[in-house]
Amino acid sequence: MVDQQARVAAIIQAVAQTSRPVGTTESLFDTGVLDSFALPELVAALEQAFAIKIPDSDLNADTFESVDKITAYIQARS
Repeated sequence: MVDQQARVAAIIQAVAQTSRPVGTTESLFDTGVLDSFALPELVAALEQAFAIKIPDSDLNADTFESVDKITAYIQARS
């Protein structure tokens, strides 16, 4: 799981174009790391990196709120 968290954090950093470390429990939206415009790009990057399909019905800020929540979501979809 730690490896997946590191991969998710790296993807978030790439999408957000930041080298700032991303905590596993911090709110990506409340801290300004991501905004709603970055969500589609993040989803596309996650789909490609983890070979999953994320349906439109799952596109909400709560699912993608933190590294931990994203990692849990990916594990549930794999």
